Amino acid sequence: MMKFKQTEIEGVYVIEPRVFTDARGYFFEAWKREEFEQYIGHVDFIQDNESKSSKGVLRGLHYQKGELSQAKLVRVIKGKVLDVAVDLRKQSATFGKHVMVELSEDNKRQFFIPRGFAHGFLVLSDEAIFTYKVDNVYAPQAETGIRWNDPTLGIEWPISQDEVLTSEKDLKQPLFKDAEVF
Repeated sequence: MMKFKQTEIEGVYVIEPRVFTDARGYFFEAWKREEFEQYIGHVDFIQDNESKSSKGVLRGLHYQKGELSQAKLVRVIKGKVLDVAVDLRKQSATFGKHVMVELSEDNKRQFFIPRGFAHGFLVLSDEAIFTYKVDNVYAPQAETGIRWNDPTLGIEWPISQDEVLTSEKDLKQPLFKDAEVF
């Protein structure tokens, strides 16, 4: 049975699988609908995505707006990342707050991020393979984000800004105060 740990932000969970190891390697259940629904509720995942990135790559903080928003269940298959979810739900007591969790091939943790959050991650290992389930398709017309280094958010990335490798698009994301929220 997996362990579902509610974070300090309602609806955001760290999920730790039960891992069975022996001389051959390991085995674990990465996702089981019955257990997931028991702790989190029904989420209709419809697509799996995967990315490969090198050390220092920071992807995010991304989200999709409105009806095209996405819930995500993320994990690392290879390497190690620092994963962040920022609460963009105006009516939430934790609006503008974030949760940060280390995900790695060793700890096998997963991170569930419901709709209404911006999401991003920083690669800490030489390379990382990152995978995630989503409950809505990618919709470029609804895609937006928040600048990863916005001082208002207070995210303490463990890397200097000049070491970060990110996209031109992510460098131009709006600040939190100008972001479209839920």
